[in-house]
Amino acid sequence: MSIPLSILDLAPIRRGGSAAETFAQSVELAQTAEATGYKRVWYAEHHNMNSIASSATSVLIGHVAHHTSTIRLGSGGVMLPNHSPLVIAEQFGTLETLFPGRIDLGLGRAPGTDQATFRAMRRDPAASDAFPHDVLELQAFLGDTSRIEGIHAYPGRGTNVPLYILGSSLFGARLAAQLGLPYSFASHFAPDALVQATTAYRNEFRPSEFLAEPYVIAGVGVVAAGTNAEAQAIMEQVRRDRIRMMLGRNRETEFTDAEVEMLLDSPHGDSIMKMLQYTAVGDGSAVAEYLHEFARTAGADELITVHNSSNSAQRLESVKITAKAMSMAPAN
Repeated sequence: MSIPLSILDLAPIRRGGSAAETFAQSVELAQTAEATGYKRVWYAEHHNMNSIASSATSVLIGHVAHHTSTIRLGSGGVMLPNHSPLVIAEQFGTLETLFPGRIDLGLGRAPGTDQATFRAMRRDPAASDAFPHDVLELQAFLGDTSRIEGIHAYPGRGTNVPLYILGSSLFGARLAAQLGLPYSFASHFAPDALVQATTAYRNEFRPSEFLAEPYVIAGVGVVAAGTNAEAQAIMEQVRRDRIRMMLGRNRETEFTDAEVEMLLDSPHGDSIMKMLQYTAVGDGSAVAEYLHEFARTAGADELITVHNSSNSAQRLESVKITAKAMSMAPAN
């Protein structure tokens, strides 16, 4: 592939499906990604969402790692304000010990949920203010030293699990630059500050013992199918599914098709559709052309793709078509 491709698996629980089915589909997705040349698969921490099954992110990573052989697996990300750095160092140190050389630790500053759920998790609302300090504390726990005298992560110490700073604003970009860590921008759902953030990161980057040059990963949606018409039809359903997921969160009854149509034309619908701004839709050729242009726009060294679909079979087909098209298409 002309630019490394990875996957963010949102571990969706399909309409009428179950978390158990989602976990089986996540294994199949990672196996397909491994077989077709993707670099890594990441999973995001979300809570109190009945449509997403990746709340226990490290547990899911371990399950998928057990059923794959070579592909890197990690968090995209662990929301560090929800946890103590020591516990995360122990969890990911355990994963790295079990699956050496295959584990990534992407870190986010947001709680990954709403305020009510955040309180239910017994976390301090001001915890995100300590994010830079917590990243350094976690980094030390995974290294050979500790910022807290006499306290070490077992397992974890000396595993040096690579850290990635995730973000959708200038804060994360500048922190990653200051710490000399790779930066991943969440443009697959928060497109507005993409160029501004990645430019700031590159301009302000300070080399570190972990990274000599800046490294940008950018998120992008993908709907790849056999024909452009088929991909457009899938994308239309994706838009409706996104409305149901975002605006119908944890409702007792689902929105009807008529209600979804009304919401699509509402201001709330407009804001949700804006989240899909960076999405490649089409056959292999069209998707490859879009992804190369997007990578240039984002200044990305790697793309982490979110394969939007209405069912698992469509998602796997999108993964395969994209990998084949990108391996054949020239970068310029």
